[in-house]
Amino acid sequence: MSAEIGREALAAQAGPGSDTGSATETAALDLLMPMHLQLQPTGHIAHAGPSLQKLRPDTPLVGRRFLEVFELKRPSGLTRVSDLARAEGGRLKLAFREAPRTGLVGLVAPYPPDRGLIVNLSFGFNIIEAVKDHELTSADFAATDLAVEMLYLVEAKTAALHEWKALNQRLQGAMTVAERQASSDMLTGLANRRAMEEVLTRLTRAKASFGLMNLDLDFFKSVNDTQGHAAGDHVLRRVADILRAETRSADVVVRAGGDEFVLIFAGLSNPERLARLGRRIIARLEEPIPFEGDVCRISGSIGLTVSDFYTATDPEEMMQHADTALYASKRGGRGRVTVYSPDLHGGGPGQDN
Repeated sequence: MSAEIGREALAAQAGPGSDTGSATETAALDLLMPMHLQLQPTGHIAHAGPSLQKLRPDTPLVGRRFLEVFELKRPSGLTRVSDLARAEGGRLKLAFREAPRTGLVGLVAPYPPDRGLIVNLSFGFNIIEAVKDHELTSADFAATDLAVEMLYLVEAKTAALHEWKALNQRLQGAMTVAERQASSDMLTGLANRRAMEEVLTRLTRAKASFGLMNLDLDFFKSVNDTQGHAAGDHVLRRVADILRAETRSADVVVRAGGDEFVLIFAGLSNPERLARLGRRIIARLEEPIPFEGDVCRISGSIGLTVSDFYTATDPEEMMQHADTALYASKRGGRGRVTVYSPDLHGGGPGQDN
């Protein structure tokens, strides 16, 4: 039966004074129960509360059969609206037959007596989904409906969660920055001693092969003394750029302090190859560095050792041996690379590889 035929049947059955309620009563019910339905004994919907009709904005509910619009889930097996009144406690569980299939719970009672039924519906636990699907607001619920309080609580919870997530992201970002700063040199952005110790400890525990290079700048004090600390800082930043450019992304470049740098090469322990790299770095360092219309001139001395030289790797011992090789390079005339060997402890110049 079409909605129009349904309306005609309602009109034919309703004599004078037999309507489901006066306009004043209906307005009151709409205010108190905006999700209610008034049903004729035939099962046709005689009136739908404004919030319930809002759930089907393109399909008027009035004139349609109740059981054609809704699927009754509990009590099950009922085929006539007249049987609803005999439902235990008048309680119903139902859902729309057409999408969105919003779930509802309801309470049914005679209205007016012996003339029809009134069904008051609510979303129950489906309220959050329903509000999202149908864009409902607090104005769509009775002022005394606990659903309104629930909506406020959900909104407050959502706002609190959003703020908590934003705060957590800011804290995580701050922690990341703090950790990076704690392990980085502020002037050059290179790793600092703390990071160097962590890397050496990790490589030692893993029994990995690696090379260790100690680099000290030659003539850097002269730059500071004659051209100022601003020039010195500029040179240090330029040195950091050169070391990054000449090493692999997996290598660790450390500013150990002042004009001293340490380079750690995980997986690279060939002394000849490292010595060639050291000479290439020194050649780059000896290129004039422009600064404010002038140039700064430096060089570098390098001492290196590799984990393969040792039966058991000891980071502190390797650092001492790299220092020994470095000072051998200094004594040998600077601007050179020296590979550690036990002979260097005699104090003579090291062998340039």
